[in-house]
Order: sequence, then structure tokens, then C-alpha cells
Amino acid sequence: MRDLTLPANAQASLAQVLDQPGEWEAFSRPLGGTTPTGTPGTWESFVGIEGMHCAACSLTLEQALKSVPGVQDASVNAASHMARVVWSAAQTRPSQWFMAVQRAGYQAVPATEAGQAVERAAAARLMLWRWLVAGFCMMQVMMYAVPSYLAAPGEMTPDLVQLMRWASWVLTLPVLLFSCRPFFDSALRDLRHARVGMDVPVVLGILIAFAASSVGTFGGAGVGEVWYDSITMFVFFLLSGRMLELRLRDRTAGALEALSRRLPDSALRRGADGLFTRVAVRRLQAGDVIRVLPGEAFPADGNLLEGRPQVDEALLTGESTPLQRGPGQGVLAGSYNLSGAVVVQVLQTGAQTRYAGIVALMQEASTQKPELARLADRVAGPFLVAVIAASAAACVWWWPSGPGHAIGVAIAVLIVTCPCALSLATPAAMLAAAGALARSGVLVRRLQALEAATHIDTVIFDKTGTLTNDRMSVGTIRTRAGQEPQRMLALAASLACQSLHPASRALALASAGEVLAATGVHEVAGQGLSGWVGSDADAMQLRLGSAAWCGAPQQLGHEDVREVHLADAQGWLASFQLDESVRSGALAAINELKAMGLRVQLLSGDRSGAVERLAWRLDIDECHGERSPEDKLAHLRLLQNEGHRVAMVGDGINDAPVLARADVSMSFAQAAPVSRSQADFVFLGGHLASVATVLRQARRSRRVVRQNLAWAAAYNAVCVPLAIAGLMPPWLAGLGMAGSSLLVILNASRLARLPPASASAVQLAAN
Repeated sequence: MRDLTLPANAQASLAQVLDQPGEWEAFSRPLGGTTPTGTPGTWESFVGIEGMHCAACSLTLEQALKSVPGVQDASVNAASHMARVVWSAAQTRPSQWFMAVQRAGYQAVPATEAGQAVERAAAARLMLWRWLVAGFCMMQVMMYAVPSYLAAPGEMTPDLVQLMRWASWVLTLPVLLFSCRPFFDSALRDLRHARVGMDVPVVLGILIAFAASSVGTFGGAGVGEVWYDSITMFVFFLLSGRMLELRLRDRTAGALEALSRRLPDSALRRGADGLFTRVAVRRLQAGDVIRVLPGEAFPADGNLLEGRPQVDEALLTGESTPLQRGPGQGVLAGSYNLSGAVVVQVLQTGAQTRYAGIVALMQEASTQKPELARLADRVAGPFLVAVIAASAAACVWWWPSGPGHAIGVAIAVLIVTCPCALSLATPAAMLAAAGALARSGVLVRRLQALEAATHIDTVIFDKTGTLTNDRMSVGTIRTRAGQEPQRMLALAASLACQSLHPASRALALASAGEVLAATGVHEVAGQGLSGWVGSDADAMQLRLGSAAWCGAPQQLGHEDVREVHLADAQGWLASFQLDESVRSGALAAINELKAMGLRVQLLSGDRSGAVERLAWRLDIDECHGERSPEDKLAHLRLLQNEGHRVAMVGDGINDAPVLARADVSMSFAQAAPVSRSQADFVFLGGHLASVATVLRQARRSRRVVRQNLAWAAAYNAVCVPLAIAGLMPPWLAGLGMAGSSLLVILNASRLARLPPASASAVQLAAN
């Protein structure tokens, strides 16, 4: 077992190495501007913080970071132990704010460092050892304490009582010297910086109880009571809460850490001689040709040149089923090649990959704090000062009744009023909820949005690219009397296969491969296609295209309906109505939202007729077409002025203003960058069912947070008066405080798993 604290010179050396601009992209991303040397001027860095043990530490760290000249913004999340620092390369370097973190009593580690995961694992093992030692000693001390509680006066001789006290004192020492080390380190750090953290009253209570018990053991006059059992029990249960908190944090951060470590360190790159040699991934450039072996992750975004692999994109898109890819199709950095060696041409590397963008979004979310958590951080310091003052006042009040009783009351007050449960109530729940969403393919860019999502009563969808795909589909088929619609579709698709026009591609896809041989096919600009379809003996000369080209009856046309027509030598044969292809699962998602009691609207810049038809197909009651970006924004403001809380789902550049204005905004990872940057939630897999998933998870989070806050408030309202009144012994106070924190953490951990979709949603998806 080793201490994880890095020596000061080691921390300084690490910071100096990270001052090299070539290392910044490993844990930072440029935000804009340039320095005189040509490097980006403003950077956003994400670092892990070692040594945090309470929520009050985050305010101290934020103040330390913001005091460094050149640091423009800093936020620290106590639950995830992650910090976000925005800094100017023209004014400061990472070494300066790394050392500011160290001077505050903590250590900063680049969030993408492989060693961070090793250190976290080592810290977890060390915490386990501390917990085991505390548990073993607690059981032994309780074995010696129980007889003194059960024996009648005079049944135990003074020598036997003294022997048991000596044994308990010896068994309490390992707990004090080893198991309590995190509490002592944290309290000393707080006191050195003239602040009061949550571990200060804990340590005061432990030291006072041990000192008073030692005086009683060594025969001090006036103090005949000992609290070794209370000390060991309190430490054991407090460590139990810390371990559960650590496991919850690791589970929540697991998706981020797994994603951050997903890229390989090296790749096989083809040289000028045609041979593949292994090079560092950071040396790859756009245009390089690489080979990816089975079981390896793709190191960059690219196009397949050779091979037809099964690709696992689960962590990037939330799609659990492996996807088939072939030559000419794209692959994403961070996805896994599951079968066969493949050759890929690199298109995007490093920070330009979609993978890097996802990692940055997750890191941004992990450093944010909900408003309730910020309020708890601000209240924690003054509250802890009041706790120490109340403990001292209770001791003075009860001193006339006996020093032993007065000290016991003071210890109980110090321990029972520790606001651990109150500080953990909100961040633990929010991070657990965000982690569950991340594992299902939804990135939470702003944790505050989870709070806002609980109040949503209206969901507005954009049309093109959001509810629909970028391709058309075949709808109604009208035919000349006596003709079979499916045969007409096969004939039309036979000609359509020879064209790349979107309408032709829709017909070809709708035929599902049922086509005939076509010869002599040629395209007439503005009219359509003509050619011979069928075998030599039965070949038919057909035309496919506009109504005028095919002689279609006028009554079949409609200005808002797009149709493609088929004709033979005798005239019109069939008309195929084309419409935009609806995104898979759109109807099920909208019906699920309506089942949740939400109002659903469709808002689009497309023609009113097309918007109304899509609204009818998806059972959307309210729709508005031919809306400019300014019109969309005005519509949203009108709803908000009427008191509605609105969630907007969109993906286009013209959706960016309304996404920014909405109470909650949602977009897709494939959306326009400006729209994605305005979104609170980003759907990696493009599944519209994620809208309902987010809103359900937000409502669950609100219930859990309210339960946690209610429990923490009720616990303090009941236990603090009992402790001050002298009705709660220290061992019971320790048990209550640890149990309160454990209950809050366990309750929050329920959010780490998403509930199954409702039965109605499953049925709708099946249909």
C-alpha cells in the first residue's frame, strides 16, 4: 500500500512538460484566437483533481484557479472530481495553474492521462484496505465494549474493565493512524488555508473522543467514560459511505474514461514502398492509408478501401448491434473492427474527429454543477462554522452535569450535523442520471438542463433532418385500370436504377431489388428517363418522369404532392407519390411523448402542405409550415410568454437561434456544428426515442433529488436537537450520519440504470 501523493518536484515536472504546446491537445481543445507565435490563443482544459474529499473543496479550487492571471474561467465538480479551466496562452501556461492547484493542497492530472485510471484504481484499493482495517478493529472493540454495557453493577471487577479499555485503546490506534488518514489530510489542508471543510468537524469529533477516552483509560480524574466503540464504528460507516460514493463516481465516469482511452497508441500506416509500418497515432494525417486489424479500434475517421468488417459503434452512437461496413463507407475513430483486417483512408485526425468532439462534450458535462449543488457548496462553509460553534456551546451548557457527559454531547453534535448527505443529494443524483444517459447514447452537455427538463410541457420538432431522413420514400401508387401496383413499381425501378436522381433512388429502394433488364436508357433533361425494359421478345418502351412527359391525367397532380409518372407506348401507366422518408421510430417517439402528457408541435420552414402531411402521418396535432428562423424564434417566445416550458429538437443551421432560446434543446451528433453547439442534449445514435428517455430520466432525477433533500433535512431536523439535548450518544450520532450519507448515495445510484421503455412505447415501435 503506497501513498498516492506525488512529491512536489514530480508535480512540477509534470506541469513543465505540459507547458509544451504540442502536448496541449492531449487534454485541451482550442476555443479561438491566436498568439503571436501562431498557436491558438484561448484553450479549454479538463483535468482530474486528486485529494478532494468534500463538496466545499470545489469552491476553494475554483478560487485558486481563477486567481491565476490568464485563467478566464474555472469550474470544479466535487462529485466527479473533474475541473474545467479556460485560459489564455498569451498570459499563462498549464504549469502556472497546475501549481496553483498544488498550493491549494490538491493535485491536478490531465483528464486523458492513462495514469489517471491507474491512480484511481490504486486509490480505490487503498480505500478498501482502510475500510477493512476499520471494520476489523470495530468488531474487536465492540466485542470488548458489549460486556460493559450488559453487565450489572459490580459484576465486572475494575481490573477487568481496565484491561478491556486498554485492549480497545490499542485496537483503535490503527483506525486513527491508518483508516482516518484521508480525513486528517483533508482537515489539515483546510486549516492550513484558513477554511472549514466537511472533514474538520469530523476530525474534531474523532480527536476529542479519542483524547477523552485516553484520559479515562489512563486514569484521568473526572472523566470515566470511553468512546472507542463509537470512534471505530463512526469511521467504519463513514468510510463505507466514501467507498460507495467512489464507486458511484467511477461508474458515472466510466463511460467517459472508457471513451477517453478508446483510441490506440499506434497504427499501421502504408509507406511509399507499399509496406505497412507502425507509427504513433498522433503522426497520422488526412490522406494516409492505414490497416486496422481485427479487435483494434479505428484511430481516425476515414473511408474503407478494402474489407467488409462488422463495426462496433456502441460507445459512440448508442447502437448496440454491430454494423456492416463495406468499401466506400465511412468508419469513426474509436469504433472497433470486429472481423477481418481492413484498409482505411484517413479523412480526419485528432481533434477534428467526431470521437474527439464526443469526448469534449462529455468532459464539459462532467465539470458542470447544477444550481442546487452550487447553492449547497456556498452554504457548506458557514454551516460548518455554525456546527463547531453549536458543539462548543452544547459542551459549555452541559459541563455542570459532568465533563464526561458534556464532552459526549459535543462529540455527538460535531458528528451528527456533518452536511455530507445534503451536499451529496443533488450532484450524486445528477451525475448518476447523466452517466446512465451517456451509456444509452445521449450526451448531457449541461447538467442544469436536467433540472430544466423536469418542467417541460411542450416539445417542438423541426421537420427536415429531424423527423425525416435526407431521402424520399414511395407512398401511394396509382395505376391504369387492370395494372398491378407492384409490377408497375418494378418496371419503374428498372429505369430508375440507371439514374442518380433522388426520385429515381427512392423508386429503386422501394422495389427491394425486383427489377428487370433495361437497355437503351437515356435521360432527357427536365423530363425524365426513357428506355426498353424486359427481355428481347417482351421488351417494352417506357418513359419515367414528369406528368407532361408521361401524359399523366391532370387530376392526379397536386401542387404540394411530388409524383413521378410511368408511361408506355399507349400512354400513362402509373403515378408514384413521393414523400420524405420518416426517421425510424418517429411515430413511436411522438406517441410516447403524448402519453407522458406533453404537447407536441411541428415547426418547419418547408411548404405548409408537406408539413401538414407529415403531421398527419405522425399524429401531431399542431404544425406550422413556411416559418423562417425569425418566425420560429417568435413562435417559441410566444409559447414561453404564455407560461409554457419548451424543449426544441432540431439539427439544421436555421435551428440554432431557436435551440439557443428554448428552455431545453436537443440535437444529433450528425447535426450542423452550430446547432449541436447550442444543444443541451446530443443524441449520438440519432434515435428520436431518446427525447422521451431524457425527459423521463429528468423526472426521475427530480424525484430522487427531492427525496434526498427531504431525507437530509428531516435527518438534521430530528437528530440535531436530540444531540444538543444529550439524548444521542456519539456512537449513535456516527451511525446516523454515516447512514444518512449511505442512504443518499444508494438512492442516487438507482438513477445509474435507465428504466425499460413503457409497454406502449414497445408496442408502437413493434408496429
